[in-house]
Amino acid sequence: MKFSEKQLEYWKYANHRWNVKQGATRSGKTFLDYYLIPKRICNCTGNGLIVLLGNTRGTLNRNILEPMRNIWGKELVGSISTDNTVSMFGRKVHTLGADKVTQVQKLQGAGIEYCYGDEITTWNEEVFSMLKSRLDKPNSLFDGTCNPDSPNHWFKKFLDSDADIYLQHYVIDDNPFNSKEFVQNLKKEYSGSVYYDRFILGQWAAAEGLVYPMFSMGNHVKSFKPVIGGEYYISIDYGTVNPTSMGLWYKQGSCAHRVKEFYYDSRKSLHQLTDEEYYNKLCELAGDYNIRYVIIDPSAASFIATIRRYGKFIVKKADNSVLDGIRLCGAMLASQRLSFDNSCSDIIREFGAYCWDSTAVEDTVIKANDHAMDDMRYFVQTVMRKCR
Repeated sequence: MKFSEKQLEYWKYANHRWNVKQGATRSGKTFLDYYLIPKRICNCTGNGLIVLLGNTRGTLNRNILEPMRNIWGKELVGSISTDNTVSMFGRKVHTLGADKVTQVQKLQGAGIEYCYGDEITTWNEEVFSMLKSRLDKPNSLFDGTCNPDSPNHWFKKFLDSDADIYLQHYVIDDNPFNSKEFVQNLKKEYSGSVYYDRFILGQWAAAEGLVYPMFSMGNHVKSFKPVIGGEYYISIDYGTVNPTSMGLWYKQGSCAHRVKEFYYDSRKSLHQLTDEEYYNKLCELAGDYNIRYVIIDPSAASFIATIRRYGKFIVKKADNSVLDGIRLCGAMLASQRLSFDNSCSDIIREFGAYCWDSTAVEDTVIKANDHAMDDMRYFVQTVMRKCR
């Protein structure tokens, strides 16, 4: 098996209490760990627990355990059991999600000899604080990986402390096994956004200014001739006091075009529409197009019930992962796989006003001028994510 220079350097020198690889996505940070984790487990003396921590057990299984099973086989790397343990190389290993403060209780009272951490910047800070006190054996050791986040992130502050840390920094070009085409495409997709600094250059960069600075009238606003029988969807950000935004989308392969939209602000109009009136607007927006399904914010329970009662449209509750959705929307905009009819004036207006909250410690968008932005994100994250 071939390793990059950075990976070999980590293998040789990462023998501190805390050993962390930080930096760009697809830079080879995690691949080495499929071979490092077995080495660490086999070196354990049995005087403490062996623990794998990830954002959730699901992501831990997808990012770490499944690739390791493909390499080492199911006999050496088992499946997570009902007691949240997995058999790995003949040892019992505890697997936990670290995204919620309730996970702290599962670490209380446990002495840990070895811990591996995946996607550390997605963890709850209190889980990490508890972990520090649980690595209480003379030979306790931690390996972990992360993509950079905000410079104010709690884990960045830990990395800048005087703790016993071996820290390695990766940029995407540190991985010689990526194809040139893949790297060029990824650089293009993240170009012009904070994610270029983080996921390409591996820098801890603040999210500030416009959320989608890569949007431009010249590249993204295009006229569209409807195709009868095409693949159409409607995405909805539903509001009662807040505006309601609906977008009609035509999907063609890995690209999508916003054909037309409906946008209603009850505050400006001084009149609040009922669910029945919004349903009529939905039908007008759909027209004669065959809508595969309507994607809507899961919290819009009353409007979802209204749509389902009529039986005309299939309703799909949106994937409402905000930051993941923003990253995917930004990548699709940068690669010009999203476009908008010039009649879609409200989403075009919001592109010029949708901003990061520069006063927030973590990545947070300002909750204003975001309703068409949200309905776009629901569509992209729910439908277009499969096209990447």
